[in-house]
Amino acid sequence: MSGINSTSCFSSVFQNQHKPELLSAKKKSRFSFMLPRNQFNGGCTGIFCKVSESGIGGNPTNTVRSKNRMEEYNTAMKRMMRNPYEYHHDLGMNYTMITDNLIVGSQPQKPEDIDHLKHEENVAYILNLQQDKDIEYWGIDLQSIIKRCGQLEIRHMRRPARDFDPDSLRNELPRGVSSLEWAISEGKGKVYVHCTAGLGRAPAVAIAYMFWFGDMNLNTAYDALTSKRPCGPNKRAIRGATYDLAKNDPWKEPFESLPEHAFEGIADWERKLVQDRVRSLRRT
Repeated sequence: MSGINSTSCFSSVFQNQHKPELLSAKKKSRFSFMLPRNQFNGGCTGIFCKVSESGIGGNPTNTVRSKNRMEEYNTAMKRMMRNPYEYHHDLGMNYTMITDNLIVGSQPQKPEDIDHLKHEENVAYILNLQQDKDIEYWGIDLQSIIKRCGQLEIRHMRRPARDFDPDSLRNELPRGVSSLEWAISEGKGKVYVHCTAGLGRAPAVAIAYMFWFGDMNLNTAYDALTSKRPCGPNKRAIRGATYDLAKNDPWKEPFESLPEHAFEGIADWERKLVQDRVRSLRRT
């Protein structure tokens, strides 16, 4: 597995004190910018923000509607995920380079975002973890995005999981990681993994991949990603999915009865079993 990329930058998708940079960015139609040292890990974090034209000027009614959606979404995220971070749809797509071949980010909002990923980041695969209702909620024209992917020879894949639902995430993680592992193994370009905000489902899939296929324990994988992209994916869901894949005993004890930190690490034979089972899901 490729080493953790150390490119350093940060975007306004998370609340911070860098107001001048934020305002200057919003004046531009498309913009990838870098902000300095952040408060989360004492260093710099590689988060790129591509500002959307739709969030600049435009119809005041649409702006109010978009603001209301963001407020509702962030309220739900804080209540149901205990996640202190926020999603700002009006600032456009944002993403973080996690490894040399893996990017985690928010939803592409228009075909031009696909052009950006192709030409600026050499993305060859997009793994979308959203349900249809997530895409409809934000008014995204998914078919135009899929069409542009086809035109640019980007493989678009979907592994939907329910937002804010750890049980759904636990169930869908193996399939999501299966698609991610396959795409990375193809070696034709980078893989862009996204959910809606890129703060829950997408980083969870990336962390599970790093855990299961990267020869590291869960905490190491979790810290490696969240030090680059501050977010709060559900660690218990990842532990639960690991348990589901690694335990081969039909009389195994329920996961809920295990100690709090169970399956944060696995033995070599368990990792091999997990990998084999994940790879077997490629065609499902």
